[in-house]
Amino acid sequence: MIEVKTPDELQAMRAAGLVVARTLAAVRAAAKPGVSTAELDELAEQTIRDAGAVPSFKGYHGFPASICASVNEQIVHGIPAKTQVLADGDIISVDCGAILDGWHGDSAVTLAIGKVSDADLALSAATEAAMWAGIEAVTAGGRLTDISYAVQSAAERAGRDDGIEYGMIVEYGGHGIGRQMHMDPFLPNVGKPGKGPRLKPGMALAIEPMLTGGGGETRELDDGWTVVTADGSRAAHWEHTVAITEDGPWVLTAAEDS
Repeated sequence: MIEVKTPDELQAMRAAGLVVARTLAAVRAAAKPGVSTAELDELAEQTIRDAGAVPSFKGYHGFPASICASVNEQIVHGIPAKTQVLADGDIISVDCGAILDGWHGDSAVTLAIGKVSDADLALSAATEAAMWAGIEAVTAGGRLTDISYAVQSAAERAGRDDGIEYGMIVEYGGHGIGRQMHMDPFLPNVGKPGKGPRLKPGMALAIEPMLTGGGGETRELDDGWTVVTADGSRAAHWEHTVAITEDGPWVLTAAEDS
């Protein structure tokens, strides 16, 4: 069963999504060479709490921070640390969640720190394009894996354009979201179209592709959280929370002016 929200409940999710959008904007502005990921985490938590919200991630199954800060070969679930200081040429994926009045928003961006290689910029752009392709496939009456197919197809298309076969992360993907951060269904980032539950207005999904500049194999570090590429290649991660409406997808974590 996929939870179906009322219009008022989706509006409440939009309010939570705006908190996340403003938090990621603050982190984006602060993410520069010489800044630690712990400093970014402190900024994110303060921004979320100043809005009257609570960080979704902090304490979630024991996670110790308010954002996931995944640098370079780290794909997802990177733990912010004072010792992780950003350097010129790094890329960092920042995943952020906030709870406002019981409703969750969840979004992620990949940021370039200083002067970044063309390959890393292309990797991030390919991942973002795959996310937007998935969002465009969010259609009432469609099937869940229509989104998966759109994400995969966009990633493969970007790879052909860029002359590289991007690694697709298949163990992790999108998910339902609402009064809980992770709800049914799991949304794969690869798959054939026309399968899975039928999409209905009022459903909400987090769409979040992850691509690498190398292979798709992963491993988890000893901290029990941080997932890295097995071959040391760099990774990117983009995510938005999206509602299904009769008029098409509504990006609940988009910035106010977008």
